[in-house]
Amino acid sequence: MPAYIIVDMQISDSEQYKQYMAAAPAAVAAAGGEYLVRGGRFETLEGQWQPSRIAMLRFPSYETAKAFYDGEMYRAARAKRQGATEFFNMVLVEGVAAPV
Repeated sequence: MPAYIIVDMQISDSEQYKQYMAAAPAAVAAAGGEYLVRGGRFETLEGQWQPSRIAMLRFPSYETAKAFYDGEMYRAARAKRQGATEFFNMVLVEGVAAPV
């Protein structure tokens, strides 16, 4: 069953954040993940949530997504993000099985 990582972030230092953006995609790909959303246009349709910038990634399973987050490659990418964001909220959620 696939799993998804959803991120809401506010970038405060775009030059430093570019270092993270240069390192994170390789860590995602190495773990079998892919970006579904990385920035882009959006609007709040219901509720009070006013995200700043959204990213969404898909992984083959919850376990592979967790291994990505805990892995050495992504830990190194996260270190490059230190101080580049006002906030960086990330959740991991298990997907549903595709209908047959």
